[in-house]
Amino acid sequence: MEIKCRCGDKCIKPVSEVLKDIELFYKPCRDCKTEKIRKFSPLAEQINLDEIDNRFGNCKCGKRQLDIVMAHVLKVMIDEGIKDKKANLRNACVPLITPGYLTDYVPFLPENSLVILSSEMNKECAERVIKEVPEVKGVLKGDARKTVGIKDSDSSPHIYELLAGCDLRCDIIQTPYGALGIYKYQHEIHIEFPQVHSPKIEILEKALKDYNNPSVLDCTCGPGSLGITCLKAGARKVVFNDIWHPAIETTLINLEANGFPVKFSGSEKELIASGNNFEVYSTDIRELVNYLDEKYDICIVDTFPGVDTAKFIEAAGKLGKNVVVI
Repeated sequence: MEIKCRCGDKCIKPVSEVLKDIELFYKPCRDCKTEKIRKFSPLAEQINLDEIDNRFGNCKCGKRQLDIVMAHVLKVMIDEGIKDKKANLRNACVPLITPGYLTDYVPFLPENSLVILSSEMNKECAERVIKEVPEVKGVLKGDARKTVGIKDSDSSPHIYELLAGCDLRCDIIQTPYGALGIYKYQHEIHIEFPQVHSPKIEILEKALKDYNNPSVLDCTCGPGSLGITCLKAGARKVVFNDIWHPAIETTLINLEANGFPVKFSGSEKELIASGNNFEVYSTDIRELVNYLDEKYDICIVDTFPGVDTAKFIEAAGKLGKNVVVI
């Protein structure tokens, strides 16, 4: 399977390539400039806004401190009348770096390494941000407090609005079996911030320890993080399923990007694709029993916060010996 970004650019790289330079990706060089910006104080009281452009805080290495980049974004928002001159960095917008990688220092960003989310943004301002702030690759409008995706088959999907650029991001997830890179079109897939220890991965690791090369059904796979973790852990077979088609699209991207080649079935529902030791479906979890003819050692149920898991657990129980709710 050849994987391409919707924008047509080369946004998707093999995860092995992303990981190769990840330790240095956000590190400043010795000439990089820092700017002490108080996040809760009005930006206009700290810096002359007329001085902020793509050269402000720039270095010959091509990186700028995250706070400087966000100051540039906020300056554009103030110019466009979306924010007033009392605005500060804390209430400007949500920065989502890509690759999403946990650092113990303020990251310095190269070009096209940031997607921003704001509930106040409009298209004109977004297009100006993309044009003037080189680090920003995509601008989204939406409320970060609302989960993106679809809760269950009885719910309507919720997505953010992509106003400008490309919002494909990659999050680096650490697992005991090696790091994963999980790509997602952020307006369609929920936000997850990098953590030193992922509670979801820890629950899954505990379940996997009870088996030697188990078969796994990831009933609500999202972008595929947990199922791919199982493949890296040595599962003999993993079935991915999600009713939300954008989640399945990113699962296929992530399988390929993490080194698991995908073959399409030619169908847009039910069995979508497969590989040497995995299958990918897109259907209601309650319908999976019509397509799967074996009992899986582990069935993973990972729903959105606040969703009643009872019907998911009941459906998973018909397909697996051990239902693991994450």
